[in-house]
Amino acid sequence: MSELAAPRVLVIDDEPQIHRFLAPALAASGYAPLRAETGAEGLKRAAEEAPALILLDLGLPDMDGKGLIPRLRGFTAAPIVILSARDQEAEKVAALDAGADDYVEKPFALAELLARLRAVLRRGGGAAPAAVVRSGPLEVDFARRTARLEGQAPLKLTPREWDLLAALARAGEGRVVTQRQLLTAVWGPAHLEDAQYLRVYIGHLRQKLGKAAGLIRTEPGIGYRFGAAEEEGG
Repeated sequence: MSELAAPRVLVIDDEPQIHRFLAPALAASGYAPLRAETGAEGLKRAAEEAPALILLDLGLPDMDGKGLIPRLRGFTAAPIVILSARDQEAEKVAALDAGADDYVEKPFALAELLARLRAVLRRGGGAAPAAVVRSGPLEVDFARRTARLEGQAPLKLTPREWDLLAALARAGEGRVVTQRQLLTAVWGPAHLEDAQYLRVYIGHLRQKLGKAAGLIRTEPGIGYRFGAAEEEGG
């Protein structure tokens, strides 16, 4: 893949070793790496270079990375993947709620990071939503409000179960959807503290999915991912 055709990946991180590690790895995987070491520099490069994807550290020297997310979202729909050594669930949830698409904890395995990049780039940004989403043996048809496993009749879902499955599928395969986002989408903002509703209905959905229950994956304390786990590879 030529340098001009390669998708640009902007890495906003103040650790030189991260750039030294990621730049050749991204280039070898068909991306064109861009470098920024501060939030201000990251904003400038994102505006000038129009990257296809942004890797963002939360601990920047001039601002908190979470505060940078809405500023980036003001002019770009490029997926944002958080790179952070912060392991508190509240930090991850806040970043995802602010508009990030995914997160990877430091230290991270390169294979996992590259798999996450492929997943968010497949989803794309700004494209019209798909009428039908397929993952493994499951087909989710938004127009007909039906979900079916391959070779079977449509699943018998209650309206709440359908709304929950649709919210997960519409977010995109592999994307973390927080409990807060799901509760708002399915039950409304008055139920943000009713996480038990979510656990009960996720359990119901998994029962009805049977052998495909693994398509709904739990991110403990944070939320859920939809879709088959991608095998790690270089």
